[in-house]
Amino acid sequence: MGSEMCIRDRVYMLKEQITISLEHTFSQYGFAEPSVAELKNACNVSLRTLYKHYPSKEAMIVGALAYRHQRYLTFLRNESPLPGVEAVLHIFDKLECWMEKFAPHGCLSMNAISAFPENLLINQAVVKHKKDVLELLGQQSQRSDMADTIFLIHEGVSNAWPTMGEQAVISAKKALLTLLTEGKS
Repeated sequence: MGSEMCIRDRVYMLKEQITISLEHTFSQYGFAEPSVAELKNACNVSLRTLYKHYPSKEAMIVGALAYRHQRYLTFLRNESPLPGVEAVLHIFDKLECWMEKFAPHGCLSMNAISAFPENLLINQAVVKHKKDVLELLGQQSQRSDMADTIFLIHEGVSNAWPTMGEQAVISAKKALLTLLTEGKS
């Protein structure tokens, strides 16, 4: 029983390492550029091992998006103040850091939809991600009435980042302060 558990743990760890490598590669090179052979090399596994865990390039993309989704939500929640205006501003500070370190070419999810607009599984992964971000913004702001607006500002920052950089976050935070403190004097 112990050796079976050890084998399952190694298989899980290998799949996680592959997923991490896929996420990094897609983030760096986009979705059209890397071939499956290049993805195999980036993951440092055989083609057979890669296909064992992800039987198609689309499955590789969905796996990378799911991993990134969890990583992003955890990143946003890390060290968050109590819900309210400060928690929303914290999320936008975290968004700036995320864009600088992990997404200088814009939102990986939106890039995936752009590359594969007709792929149902990729679209479902992106929709789930966006819904969960919207939900988090509503919870952290304690303003469910403003969640859609805050979400649109969040999306605007991630889409404008490649051309505006930190100015996108600065402008977004000014707009958020105005929206969230309106009528609270």
